[in-house]
Amino acid sequence: MESREFMLIFLGVDYGEMNLSMEEIEKRAKSWMSWQQKMGEAGVLQSGNALQTPLKRISGNERTVTDRISVEAKEIIGGYYIIKAKDLDEATNIAEEYPDYDLGGTVEIRELTYYN
Repeated sequence: MESREFMLIFLGVDYGEMNLSMEEIEKRAKSWMSWQQKMGEAGVLQSGNALQTPLKRISGNERTVTDRISVEAKEIIGGYYIIKAKDLDEATNIAEEYPDYDLGGTVEIRELTYYN
């Protein structure tokens, strides 16, 4: 079966606002690197990046601009990975290893569709 591409979207975790110790940040960075390496060695990981704050949102016909202060933390997208998986179930299994569930983080999994 041909693999498909999925985006793992990471929501709700901002280390900078959690007052984590340097040791805890380093421990979490190692967990992320380990997960990334595991996916890379399996040929699953295609790309990914962390997203920086501050942020701006523009919405509605009036083009209302909102800054980070008024956006709830649970709505903050902190980064993403593009992965290959045979189906949504396999992508979900890969997302089970997301390192920040214990900090209240969420992973949204979306299949990518490419238009020609």
